[in-house]
Amino acid sequence: MTALFTNWHNWRPAAMGLLLALGALLPGTARATHLRAGNIEAKVDTTASHNPRRIFFRMILYTDLSSPVVQDTVTIYFGDGTVQHAIRRTTPNAVPLAKNPDTGLNIYLFEHTYPATKPLYLVSFIGENRNKSVLNMTNSVNQTFYISANVTIDPALGVNHSPILRAPAVDKAGQNQVFLHNPGAYDADGDSLAFHLRTSQQSAVPGASNMPAPTTCTGFVFPQQIPANAGAKQVAYNGVPAGQPGASAIFVQDEHTGQLTWNTPLQVGLYNVAFNVEEWRRTEFGHRLIGNVVRDMQIIVVATNNLRPILTIPPDLCVVAGTTVTGAVTATDGTAPGAAAQTPVTLSAFSGVIPPARFVQTATGPPTASGTFTWTTDCSNVAKEPYSVVFKAQDSPPTPEFPLIDEQVWRITVVGPPPQSLVATPVVGAVNQVNLTWDRYTCANASFIRIYRREGCLAYTPGPCDTGLPASTGYALIGSVAANLSAFKDDNNGAGLVRGKTYSYRIYADFPLPGLGASLPSAEACVTLTGLAARLKNVDVDRTDPTTGQITVRWTPARAGLSQTLAAPAGYRLSRGVGLAPTTYALVRPDPFALTDSSYVDMGLNTTANQYTYKLELFYASSAQPGATQTVETSPTASSVRTSVVANGLNKTVAVSWTYQTPWDNTAQPARVFRSGTGPAGPFAQVGAPATAATGGTFTDSDPALVKGQSYCYYVLTTGQYNPTGYLSGLLNKSQIICATLLDQPCVPVLTLAPANCDSLAALPSYPDPNQRYSNALRWTVGSLPTGCNAAASYYRIFYRPTADGAFALIDSTTALSYVHRNLPDPAGCYEVQAVGAGGVRSALSNVACQTECVFFLLPNIFTPNGDNQNDTFQPKTASPLRSVHFQAFNRWGVKVFENTTTGRVFINWSGGGPGEAGTGGKVSEGLYYYLAEVQFADAASTTRTYKGWVQIIR
Repeated sequence: MTALFTNWHNWRPAAMGLLLALGALLPGTARATHLRAGNIEAKVDTTASHNPRRIFFRMILYTDLSSPVVQDTVTIYFGDGTVQHAIRRTTPNAVPLAKNPDTGLNIYLFEHTYPATKPLYLVSFIGENRNKSVLNMTNSVNQTFYISANVTIDPALGVNHSPILRAPAVDKAGQNQVFLHNPGAYDADGDSLAFHLRTSQQSAVPGASNMPAPTTCTGFVFPQQIPANAGAKQVAYNGVPAGQPGASAIFVQDEHTGQLTWNTPLQVGLYNVAFNVEEWRRTEFGHRLIGNVVRDMQIIVVATNNLRPILTIPPDLCVVAGTTVTGAVTATDGTAPGAAAQTPVTLSAFSGVIPPARFVQTATGPPTASGTFTWTTDCSNVAKEPYSVVFKAQDSPPTPEFPLIDEQVWRITVVGPPPQSLVATPVVGAVNQVNLTWDRYTCANASFIRIYRREGCLAYTPGPCDTGLPASTGYALIGSVAANLSAFKDDNNGAGLVRGKTYSYRIYADFPLPGLGASLPSAEACVTLTGLAARLKNVDVDRTDPTTGQITVRWTPARAGLSQTLAAPAGYRLSRGVGLAPTTYALVRPDPFALTDSSYVDMGLNTTANQYTYKLELFYASSAQPGATQTVETSPTASSVRTSVVANGLNKTVAVSWTYQTPWDNTAQPARVFRSGTGPAGPFAQVGAPATAATGGTFTDSDPALVKGQSYCYYVLTTGQYNPTGYLSGLLNKSQIICATLLDQPCVPVLTLAPANCDSLAALPSYPDPNQRYSNALRWTVGSLPTGCNAAASYYRIFYRPTADGAFALIDSTTALSYVHRNLPDPAGCYEVQAVGAGGVRSALSNVACQTECVFFLLPNIFTPNGDNQNDTFQPKTASPLRSVHFQAFNRWGVKVFENTTTGRVFINWSGGGPGEAGTGGKVSEGLYYYLAEVQFADAASTTRTYKGWVQIIR
């Protein structure tokens, strides 16, 4: 059996001499009650005359050998309207499975040439019929067996192979024990596989189009859902997902590994389930679905005193290509009171890397079975996704007990080795370029070397799985070269690097599709460029004014290296943007500044309302040669200091805050806060020296000399330096001047809302009516908080939101203590009120008051489903907004005659249909019926209520 599963790459298309003449019986002409499981696999033509539209197929069927029916031949539908009959099995008889001698293995090889390229042709097989007594579907012996696979015809995919499933599709499970099954899926092309449970399918005999239409098997449910398993509970299990003893049973499949876990079977018998194995090809535009294999498998649950063995495998790991992976696998057989003693355990492994990898069992136990997995990796194994190795342990209890298994997946990721000997050196004769060199990369199948740079050296040691360079390291991609190259010049895309700075470089290798993958990053190469670049050092607000504001900007002069000068033409360009982080900048003057310039007074600004940010560019020719390109060095931007104040007349305090964004550090020295009590012209005196953070700070002026009702003006002065050495220290920058008056704070209003008249709303013909408008009446009183507040308000601001959550919006203002909110589509909504005092000082917001949503649901007592389009359906006469209605109707003897669940805009909508009584043609007869309606309202609380009543049907 093992050879039949491992020689996939050597199988060839069935010889035409093995095929019977067309005209053999279609499915349905024989009653074959024997099919347990199966799947279809495919690969593109691999012959010397390679035709990308020619596909070789292999179908595997598992049959019940206790049935007298055999499956010597099959019929295949290729999804392009063609069909091939009488494809013979590759062996004279079905081959019994080891450990499952009641199941036969049948393999069929065939081929088909498709007429055109197309994504996802559906290849399918219909067998008559499934074996009997499958518990999780209705009368399985009378249901057909349907499996399929999707193949994509596209020359760009090369010689593509569908996923190969190396583990048999029939497995045994022990009652009240965890069942595990892994299909041992492998994709020879390195495509990603994804696994999804699905229902088992059947199909009727197809029509002339030869295009079967599959459907879910009648009565199908997943194994844990049959009534006999309803009381099943999980048992302890240390795999994935871990068992939760006492919780309801689960039947799940891991999307990435394909591992099926049933924790725990209760009912003895046969079960069938199916799952998709999706094949995803990585492309430069993302993942593309290029194939799909459906496996329908059978699980045989047996009663046994035997306990499954317990496997121990190595933890998942990442290795560098070229490493020999060695993993020790052990298993111990389980024992239970009154059961037989431990028995020998057979270990096996399934994986797409076997061969060349090998797994050798070295001991069977008891007490311990052991084996060793060995795989010498190479560069061809580098991939983004891990390789899966499925280990299986199966015990050997004496007859009549059945053998049981444990199964676990070991995931091994192979990464590329890091590039070696990276060196960074300044380019001779240039002031801002760096040459990078490294050893030629060892993996010839790599596609690119990616080059990354950051400012400042970084002692970063990647973990064994940390390929590439994470964004958290601060490195940014600056270029790529083919993997067979070993040099790169960094000139910052022609703009030049910043002189005087230290740069760190690292590189790594990328690998091509379909496996992708990457290498570990190289060791760091650091280099410092000689000379100093121009740097901003002051953005100082000289005058605060809405039209004649003034800011002085200063910078340090640029210096080249000790033996180098900046080639002409050279100079500075200074640009300005509005705000702390502007997206656009404008030159402060059209003409550039000379290299001897180091300051500029920017006038005619609105420094009262705006904060400004400046950008300095140094430009010069890249060399002294005529026609040389221009090099531009851009200094980090710097903003002015922006101050704001909040006066609190109640406490006689002023809260001062400030913000900035500068390349220099303002935190080494405290900020200084200055105040004037005679207006913005001063004089100003220092009132505080608070610490300041990287982007600003706060200070509360609580001087007892502050007087309520008086205006005070403030500005903040920061002191900065360039870190870490304190270069260019003592950089003083003043904010704009801002003033505020210490006024009393208004008292917070206390809000109430008149309740809605729900009886009146329920009496409306419909609610909410599109033409009906509603009003909410608000009232508030003057509160007493905060203590000492001013009860006299100039006016009040009203805020509204239509739902219980979300943001409030200002809708109106009034001087009264009441307000009517009119013209609403429905009355639901929430409100807040805020008092505004003299000078525009605002109170805190009031309490939130919400209009309670009315909840009502009225049904009629009569309807006439006679087809005259008048009162033909039973539905609510009126109701407040609903989410869903679960409705049941019963006749006078308590027999349910109708049931539905409705959502949306139309609810119940019963037209008098239902099982009804004999002779009524599927409609209930005239008479009295009782109903039960479970209603969920669409109010904020999702109120649920139950309504009972009666309705008379007149036809």
